[in-house]
Amino acid sequence: MKKILLTLLVITLSYGAKAQFEGSKQVFESPKLKSEIAIHKTVAILPFNTKISYKKQPKNFNAEANRDQEKTMSKSIQSSMYTFLLRRGKDYSVEFQDVDKTNILLKKAGMLDKLDEFTKDEVAKTLGVDAILGGNFETEQTKTEAGAIASAVLFGGFGGKTGTGTLTLTLNNGSNGDLLWRFFKTMDDSITASTDDLVERMMRKVSRNFPYAK
Repeated sequence: MKKILLTLLVITLSYGAKAQFEGSKQVFESPKLKSEIAIHKTVAILPFNTKISYKKQPKNFNAEANRDQEKTMSKSIQSSMYTFLLRRGKDYSVEFQDVDKTNILLKKAGMLDKLDEFTKDEVAKTLGVDAILGGNFETEQTKTEAGAIASAVLFGGFGGKTGTGTLTLTLNNGSNGDLLWRFFKTMDDSITASTDDLVERMMRKVSRNFPYAK
């Protein structure tokens, strides 16, 4: 009986670990990618389009608070992405515009909260950059925090999954707004995951395909 329980526990842990760190991945590269990025010098990182939903809406759900949380996460992912790329700056062929500067310029131009109303080349012109790196993050919460903590204790950290998410990275040419590259990844969310963890996990997967890697 003990052997059966141990086997089941190992299988559960293995499945949980695999689900947390693996997921479907899709990469698109434009035929013009290499020729265009060869002349890029500065790239801006935009706030991410973020959506937080619930498989079962919490009893005390507040739509306004949820929107505020989405806005906070949007800029948090943007900041985490900038920090990650900055730390590895020597590995890339371009420089990345400081996100504080990016957001200030967008705010002055009345674009910050209306990015979907402007073309990518319009945004790039406003920011004075050669390309735009942006993306979308959508997460559906499937378990309560209390339930996730209980699972984490039971399974030694692998059971703390609270939801699923999809993260898309896009690179658009600054001169004409053309999509040059797109990376799509599904991943599980955990109670221990910060936006830094999220970006770190994703960029480990994207590193071989990231356009500006030397």
